Amino acid sequence: IPPAEATSTMAAQAVEGLSFSQEKKNYIVNTLDPILEQMVQECLLEMPADVPAFMLTWLQKRSGLGLQDPVTLRAKRDMLKKELASMKEFVVSATDAAASAKRMSIGADSDEESDDDDMIDEPIPPPEASRKPRASVSAEVYGEWNKARPFVAPQHPKTPAQTEKLRRILTNSFMFANLEEKDLQVVLLAMVERTFSAGKKIITEGEDGEVLFVIEEGNPICKKWINGQEKVVKQCRPGDVFGELALLYNSPRAATVEAVDKCICWELDRETFTHIVKEAATKQTKMYESFLEQVSLFATLDKYERSQICDALKTERFGKGQAVVREGEEGNKFYIVEEGELAAIKSNDIVKDYRSGDYFGELALLNNEPRKASVVVTSATAKVLSLDRKSFTKMLGPLQELLRRKAGEYK
Repeated sequence: IPPAEATSTMAAQAVEGLSFSQEKKNYIVNTLDPILEQMVQECLLEMPADVPAFMLTWLQKRSGLGLQDPVTLRAKRDMLKKELASMKEFVVSATDAAASAKRMSIGADSDEESDDDDMIDEPIPPPEASRKPRASVSAEVYGEWNKARPFVAPQHPKTPAQTEKLRRILTNSFMFANLEEKDLQVVLLAMVERTFSAGKKIITEGEDGEVLFVIEEGNPICKKWINGQEKVVKQCRPGDVFGELALLYNSPRAATVEAVDKCICWELDRETFTHIVKEAATKQTKMYESFLEQVSLFATLDKYERSQICDALKTERFGKGQAVVREGEEGNKFYIVEEGELAAIKSNDIVKDYRSGDYFGELALLNNEPRKASVVVTSATAKVLSLDRKSFTKMLGPLQELLRRKAGEYK
């Protein structure tokens, strides 16, 4: 089946279980799906600050709309907003119908500030105003043309030194950081070392993609054809992941990545990625969503807003006596207690206890000031969910006034 027909077939099977009429399903597959895929890819490449404006402009250009009088333009804008909202509605339903890699679809941030550079062609969330979760439209679907078969992960033995080095790289990459140990072992064994010389193209825009890469050494460049010219849109660095978009969306490569010096990458195949990494992320996201529903702070948020927070959360584990935050230090994370017990200590006095569902660390982010107290684990172990400064500001904006009112509990 040609690629276009295969994509259409996958989209058709992805919507088959949705509670829509056949007419609407046909409309989704034949009208919404192609437009949405094109728009998402363009948005990922440009990464505009004003996403809604970018999408509306893109839709205007696609529709052949030029400058018009304000009244006509306003009417067209309203029409395009409705079309965009309709697309987002499909994304919500497709998320429930297909095994979407939501957790790997957010630009996760680093421990200090932002890991935006970690991903080269990773999906970004839709406009916040749309209140709809993102998802892969063309999720992996099996049928007569693509038969499912028992999964057996490939095994490529490595030296202890290679294994340890690769482990450090993966645990610092948000895509792999939260894998359970048994799953991480499968991925470690499945990855293959590849070396590329300067000038060698690692992936090429428009080609089919069956693998993703994690950079160990080197600084390849990411290039994209824009307005008839191939332009460099990103300089990559060790630890970056690229090539995952083609696996998540079953789409052609969105950009070219080319080595400019000696580049050592670790390659992961589609099957292992789908069965281990994507499935683990989906399970973890569902677990987080269930947990956040029980956290009082998020009671006023809708399902979409909570799902966005879930996608940005990172799991951190601590032992008894370990400090999660220290008094006087700069604060760049917000924490939610998932398991265990902790205590806030100020001037050697316990001023507050924390248990599952409690949160802390927001004051330093809200007021841009050092930590007011240390938070130490008092149980045998503790597991907390962390949200970096950038995600905290972006996703908890509606709750910041509530957080400020509750700030008195820490004084």
